Amino acid sequence: MKHAVDLVADLGEGFGAYAMGDDEALLDVLTSANIACGFHAGDPRIMDATVRRCAEIGVAVGAHHSFPDLVGFGRRAMDLTPDEVRTDTLYQLGALHAFATAHGTGVRHIAPHGRLGNLVATRPDYAEAVAGAVASFDRSLIVLAQDGELADAARALGLRVGIVGIADRAYRDDGTLVPRSEPGAVLHDAGEIAERTVRMVTEGVIRTVGGRDLPVACDTVLLHGDTPGAIALAHRVRGDLLTAGVRIAPLTEVLDLKAGATAVGSA
Repeated sequence: MKHAVDLVADLGEGFGAYAMGDDEALLDVLTSANIACGFHAGDPRIMDATVRRCAEIGVAVGAHHSFPDLVGFGRRAMDLTPDEVRTDTLYQLGALHAFATAHGTGVRHIAPHGRLGNLVATRPDYAEAVAGAVASFDRSLIVLAQDGELADAARALGLRVGIVGIADRAYRDDGTLVPRSEPGAVLHDAGEIAERTVRMVTEGVIRTVGGRDLPVACDTVLLHGDTPGAIALAHRVRGDLLTAGVRIAPLTEVLDLKAGATAVGSA
């Protein structure tokens, strides 16, 4: 099977008069968008404008939900109960669904942000809370996650999972991300990031900080838009993937292709 991958980024992460990243320029590269739902960033006007633009150009809309942590941009641990995680997830899904409906599209996936995204990979109770919220809201939604507890919980409920490869973050030997508080957590060399991305997609491995090639699945590549040179980097990654023979495709198509290949292989 020819390699195919979705390209996604976090959008709509400004608030009021404050903007973050060049969403319009980044949209030229993407097939999917994780849109902030107001808890770590975003507000009704930003959500409306971002969803409208995605609908106009055919970029899939996804909910980028988080802890209720505007001050910390959703990157601080919070002592929420699993039921609070579940209901906060539903609340944010509902908000984005309203804007998607208003603009003639739908919410296609969900991707936890920041500290919540880190914790659902390792905490079964949080993972089950998020997966349960998705299942009760719309079972057609794709859950974006790294390999870990959330991916397992979603699959256990019969939900589709898209495994995320993060192009510019360092990985530990156990497959978790190096915390942003540690040196070297975020990579900045465009050539290195593009090479790592191509290997993730075509070889299914990524080099860890411990120097080993870690097996990884990669259905969608997460590009960041809030770092210096982000737009040029996004174009570099996309260009190098195309040069390597990878097809850039919407996440639903990527998952359908892989499911079809698996079915053929097991026949």
